[in-house]
Amino acid sequence: MDSDALPGWDAAAASQVTLERLLSVVGAGALELHMAPGGLAAAVTGVSVLDPLDPGFRPRQLVLAVGVDARSAHAVDVLRRAGEVGAAGVVFGPAELGPTVAALRTAAEEAGVAVLFRTTWCTWDQLVGALRAGLASAGVSPGPVGQAVMLGDLEQLADAVALLAGGAVTIEDPESRVLAYSSTEEDVDELRRLTILGRRVPPWRVAAMREAGFFRALWGSGDVLHRPAKGGDPERLVVAVRAGGEVLGSIWVAAVACRPLAPNASEVLRSAAPAAAPHLLHHRTRGADTRLVEDAARAVLEGRGSVEVLAERASWPAQGACAVLAVHYGSVAGDEASRLQGMLALHCSAYGLQAVVVPMGERALTVLGSLDADPQRAGRGLADLGSSLAKQLSATRGATTVRVGLGDVVQGLARLPESRWAAESVLDALLAVEGSRVVASTEDVAEAVGIIKVMDALREVALPVHTPVARLVAFDAEHSGSRMVETLRAYLDHFGDIPAASRALGVHPNSLRYRMRRITQESRIDLDSADARLLAQLQLRLLAASRAPSRPDRDR
Repeated sequence: MDSDALPGWDAAAASQVTLERLLSVVGAGALELHMAPGGLAAAVTGVSVLDPLDPGFRPRQLVLAVGVDARSAHAVDVLRRAGEVGAAGVVFGPAELGPTVAALRTAAEEAGVAVLFRTTWCTWDQLVGALRAGLASAGVSPGPVGQAVMLGDLEQLADAVALLAGGAVTIEDPESRVLAYSSTEEDVDELRRLTILGRRVPPWRVAAMREAGFFRALWGSGDVLHRPAKGGDPERLVVAVRAGGEVLGSIWVAAVACRPLAPNASEVLRSAAPAAAPHLLHHRTRGADTRLVEDAARAVLEGRGSVEVLAERASWPAQGACAVLAVHYGSVAGDEASRLQGMLALHCSAYGLQAVVVPMGERALTVLGSLDADPQRAGRGLADLGSSLAKQLSATRGATTVRVGLGDVVQGLARLPESRWAAESVLDALLAVEGSRVVASTEDVAEAVGIIKVMDALREVALPVHTPVARLVAFDAEHSGSRMVETLRAYLDHFGDIPAASRALGVHPNSLRYRMRRITQESRIDLDSADARLLAQLQLRLLAASRAPSRPDRDR
């Protein structure tokens, strides 16, 4: 897919589109910059999708490496070949690089090629559209309407168009939601009033326009549409805003105070449409500042983002003390999740800490920057914050106990993935133990964290099929109501203490003694052998883990 052939492009215009300009328009909602050894001033003239059957590269192209694992040797080869022809950069799919980041960095530096990643919430199809639109809009001269408007300031753009067109302006997305409106102080018609108050065109109006085929005409037209005044409905003009063949929204102008629109209002809209394209694209892909910071933090936590980008967006020192808290609050609906995440951020700010909350399913990772330079004081402050968070959020959640895993305090944002791994390991241990403890650090639950890591390492180990535990599993499956596996687990967990194990199982000690004789007989386990007991313990834990709900995917 080559955007060199976009209408209106020529070599001179294309050469003015730099990587920095393209990223400023497309934004972090679609792309994350990992590194740019050739600098951000590198020219970008087009976008191409890597074809395995014809893996050719072209100079100054942004290559979308669809299906290429950034952690593989293939990715390194792609970067080298891209560098040989002077490609601008290579975009890989979302990936947690881990130890493989060094090889990728070395290859990119040697090739002089930028490395970027597609965000998890932007599909390849959406990314192609966004890049094509970004290239088109980045290469279009803004014209007199948009020259003085800061990128992304839709309200100022609406005011500029309103001033030149002599009417009231709304800028809307393709779903008829109002993104911005001009600050017209005079009386406006009822439809505009309802649209602005509801921040979208009233549903009944949208339905009527759709039924009349208006939207088909608008999105299919390359020109301004005009509707004369009718009754109490004033004269209106509208134009679609496009970039690279993609519809981004529309600009509406309505007459106010019974005055006609400016004679050149249609020409104003024609020039405003291309000028508005980068603003709408910027708004759509970047969103709020909080989302930008969240994007950057998520990318760094997953080992694929730029520490410099996170430091700049969060206004944190790249080398300062920082840490991650892993907070589990259970299954919640969208609005409730947003409320809990807001409470997390607010609570951290009450402690005088800067925080970025990154949602991850039933848990949230809270990144804390600019901690106390003294590691011990920072650790104590982290523990106090965790305890306070668990108490407040548990009270909010009612029946659900909120648990908090404390990550290690690390020096520098580049080590945040280490703190994240520690925090999530601790949280997994707290959830597995299900005791009264709700806040812990690695030191507090080192044994539980250790056994989880051992179990994870043993999951793929093929054990003999005729172990004592395997025989008990088969026995329980063949005899309904049998609890041989559960009984052996309780017996071993209580070091062979019959009274303690019987209390845990809720049976009489004599019943447990009888069961243990049956277990020894059926499984042929040698309970006097330390090796036999150890293997049984490990296999019983693996069996319990396989039947439990899986832990959240940390790569999401």
